[in-house]
Amino acid sequence: MRTQPEPTDPTDPTEPTEPADPAAPTDPTDPGLSAVTSERRQLINLAYRLLGSLADAEDVVQETYARWYAMSPERRAAIESPGGWLTRVASRVCLDLLGSARARRESYVGEWIPEPVPDHTEWADGRGGGATADPADRVTLDESVNMAFLVVLESMTPAERVAFILHDVFRYSFAEVAEIVGRSQGACRQLASSARRRVRASHDAVAPTPAARRARLVRDFKQAWEAKDIEALIGLLDPDALGLADGGGLVSAAPPTGGSESIARVLVALTGAASDLAILERTVNGQPGLVVQQGGATMAVIAFDFAGDRIKGFWAVRNPEKLQPWGVC
Repeated sequence: MRTQPEPTDPTDPTEPTEPADPAAPTDPTDPGLSAVTSERRQLINLAYRLLGSLADAEDVVQETYARWYAMSPERRAAIESPGGWLTRVASRVCLDLLGSARARRESYVGEWIPEPVPDHTEWADGRGGGATADPADRVTLDESVNMAFLVVLESMTPAERVAFILHDVFRYSFAEVAEIVGRSQGACRQLASSARRRVRASHDAVAPTPAARRARLVRDFKQAWEAKDIEALIGLLDPDALGLADGGGLVSAAPPTGGSESIARVLVALTGAASDLAILERTVNGQPGLVVQQGGATMAVIAFDFAGDRIKGFWAVRNPEKLQPWGVC
């Protein structure tokens, strides 16, 4: 079901909202067409966070719309909240996919890293209402798209992930979550609580790195890398930093590399072995990141993790199937 990318970024809220997916609503006789169409970005938002793949998220939205239009016009007209119906169906499709996705990722060649997304941290307005938890426990939509957060989500069970994202991120009530997940409200509370503990455990004891400092670290990292300055790179990296690369078996990718000196030497060796490389500063999943191009083609997208005044690690996505939205940066 994978489709070719649209000429413009389909997740950019400044672009037109008309759906381009073949399975998206196109029936001009449907009186609820506008209500259904307006949900597309919300569904992409939700499915991407649940699956960690923009391509899979788009497939889920296509499937959801296909199920909507598989119903008779009378059944569609009887649905009081088309948006609520679409969200429930998309969430259930994601829940089913998460189980099979885990099996696929176990057989994936090399490291599996969530698909990076460009430009905008947030693609659509969040769903208000239904918020009952302490706001301090909530994850904002901005935070829920960064790579470090998505990597933590990968450690959760499918039910934990769905309950947590729906409640803590999109602010659905536990009654709504229970209907989607097919468990009791109490069980869904426990799932979200368990997921929340995983997220908290992933945070370091050090103070968060301010946004300006993150941008400065990435800029300094880029300049040191371009200059092949090993000592400067070592100074920017945490001594126990970890670098992971995802080639998906389609392109070469360095094995996991740990330690600031080892990472610095690998990076310098990589640039020394390639010509015509351009390293560009770009926003990757809402955070400062880098895009590596060769001859104008995107070869890698790099997302960073930070700890205090150092770079804790990075994820370099090289799998070309995950770089389609980055063709022109």
